[in-house]
Amino acid sequence: MDFSSFVASFGGAVWSGLFFIVAVAVIVAVHEYGHYIVGRWSGIHAEVFSLGFGPVVYSRVDKRGTKWQIAALPIGGYVKFLGDKDAASAPDQAALGGLTPEEKRHTMYGAPLWARAATVAAGPIFNFILALIVFIGLITYTGVATETPVVGRVNASPFVGETIQPGDQILALNGTATPDIESFAITANALPPAATVTYSIERAGQKLDVEGAHPFLPMVGAVMPRNAGGDAGIQVGDVIVQAAGQDVTAFSQLPALVEASQGQPIALKIWRQGQIIDLTLSPNRRDLPKDGGGFETRWMIGLSGGMLFQPQTRQPGPWETVTLAVEQAWFTAKSSLSGLWHIVTGQISTCNLSGPVGMAEVMGDAARQGLEQFIGYLGMMSLGIGLLNLFPIPVLDGGHLVFFAYEAVFRRPPAPRVMNILMLIGLMAVLSFMFFALGNDFTCK
Repeated sequence: MDFSSFVASFGGAVWSGLFFIVAVAVIVAVHEYGHYIVGRWSGIHAEVFSLGFGPVVYSRVDKRGTKWQIAALPIGGYVKFLGDKDAASAPDQAALGGLTPEEKRHTMYGAPLWARAATVAAGPIFNFILALIVFIGLITYTGVATETPVVGRVNASPFVGETIQPGDQILALNGTATPDIESFAITANALPPAATVTYSIERAGQKLDVEGAHPFLPMVGAVMPRNAGGDAGIQVGDVIVQAAGQDVTAFSQLPALVEASQGQPIALKIWRQGQIIDLTLSPNRRDLPKDGGGFETRWMIGLSGGMLFQPQTRQPGPWETVTLAVEQAWFTAKSSLSGLWHIVTGQISTCNLSGPVGMAEVMGDAARQGLEQFIGYLGMMSLGIGLLNLFPIPVLDGGHLVFFAYEAVFRRPPAPRVMNILMLIGLMAVLSFMFFALGNDFTCK
């Protein structure tokens, strides 16, 4: 039994919650370890490193005097440094007053400005590093398509008869030459919907023509978590042979049929492992980023298309792998920030913002699709949490960095009374945001 089958055998909200907790635990552990290790390198002593809050389930004290613990409430974590009053890192004035100048150097409040700033910034930075490691690992695992269109694996489809085989190099589609993978993609996208396409191939040194389904047949390549397709029971590898009473031979036919439905239920006939299955799905209204910036509102079913075959892949070099991972991280970060800005300015619906329940559903759905999808979403979630923590809001890491910047410019920290007021405002803002997002989980679909 593979990972996705194992997860699917359990299913349910509890299983989704479990994978969400696992993802959060990993991300929080990496975030807090960034604070801890950079603080330690900077001479700031950590008294407690905690995964979770509440009653302590397990703990041990290392040779440096740091208590490592796992607490009962698994959502979140913290590092308590010497001189901190509590998990929120408020200063303990009584404890600080009893320390010598040498001992105060090992507290967050007695350390040099550079050490404090580096320690605070390390949490989000470690989240970014985790995301890059995930993206690099996935790119290394899956590889990238070779420069020439060579068949790696043929996916199961309703097409009957002799067709392309693994190892075939595709020379042309319906007579249009495809000398490289880019021209193949352009030509395949330009093909009109059709039940069969002529593939000119080279096989074992011989050139011949064979018939096959459309390269971009209406095959499901991925099911987006928390979307209409998954809710309807559609699975990766399904082929949509009919939608809204119309025969479908290419995935490109589906967007127009979905838009025409205007959110009304769509009857589907699905080919799955040789059987025809009747399903019904109701499209969701979604705001999607456009290539030139901004967003557009469309009716979506949460499916992305697959191909008749998987192209042969190669292992990219280290520099290419890192470059691709950075590009993926940059696109994800840019899209996330753009989406949040458009929500705040009222240009797109606030329903595009999910809270913990929605995130749990996403992680559960991703896990049901396989370990690769779950790890990929974990990387994107780590990137998002790193970005969120850099927002210049008091109580977040970004807010502390703003205070440090003030101190660097004016040679003194903000007045304690001012900081306390700003921290209270920041806490209220963060809690309001969290409750608003949680409300969306129950009022939006």
